[in-house]
This record gives sequence, structure tokens and C-alpha cells, in this order.
Amino acid sequence: MSENLEEAPERKKKEKVEKRKKKEKGVFSLYKIENGKVVRLRPTCERCGPGYFMADHGDRYTCGHCGFTRYKLAEK
Repeated sequence: MSENLEEAPERKKKEKVEKRKKKEKGVFSLYKIENGKVVRLRPTCERCGPGYFMADHGDRYTCGHCGFTRYKLAEK
């Protein structure tokens, strides 16, 4: 029995991987309060109206309801 314990293979130590910080979800990512007033952080769709926010895709804004896309101006 003691022979089996001595011959056990060594286990490799796993390196800890840092977890990514999750982005905010829900209403908190769409609005911000400044000086007691509510400010919208994302634009609304020009076709659908004020009830539909556009998704931010880095270089463009896109409406998930109708598919309208507005490109951001390139900053130099």
C-alpha cells in the first residue's frame, strides 16, 4: 500500500486567470444624473422615436428595432 502513495504523479499547479470586469447592464448604463436632471447617454433612433435607444458598437450606433445605422465621426 505504501508503494502506491509514493508513486502518485505530481499534479501541476494551475495559474490563476484574472476575470474580466462585467459591464453594467440595464437602465443604469443608459442614463446618468447630472445636477438633479436625467441625461441620456446613448442616442435614440431617428426612425423609431424616443423610446428606442441605439446600441453602441465602437465605430457606429445601431437600432435593434429597425436596423438603422449611424456611423460615428472619425476623430483625428
